[in-house]
Amino acid sequence: MQIRSFADLLVAAGQQPDAQRLLFVFVAAEAPANATPEQQARLQQKTGGYLVPQVCVDKLPAEIASFAALAGESLATGKSWDLVFVAGMGGRGTQAPSSQDAEPMLGRMVESIKGGSVGNFMAFDREGNPVRFY
Repeated sequence: MQIRSFADLLVAAGQQPDAQRLLFVFVAAEAPANATPEQQARLQQKTGGYLVPQVCVDKLPAEIASFAALAGESLATGKSWDLVFVAGMGGRGTQAPSSQDAEPMLGRMVESIKGGSVGNFMAFDREGNPVRFY
């Protein structure tokens, strides 16, 4: 199944042979403290900057009604974000991984994102549109 929307992601997670837990890392794009005018311009155009993790959460697919609901929950944290990265974590049969199981994986996601390695994750903008990195 090709994932073209957040709704597709939820459907795909539900179709996996093993129960899934979805891992989310919400990030903000920022410029370095000593950013050049060019770097500032690229950040404003949403074509540059570096990604700073703001909020992490894990959820079962059934706990997510929609992208709008997930984004709405994120507002309660008071943290601003530009993108959300998502990964799936498979369990065994009908038993999904627990939040405790997900914690180390979320930590690894954060470190990967900080290091610029985002190719293993799906990314969505604030409107829930998939984002591709080239």
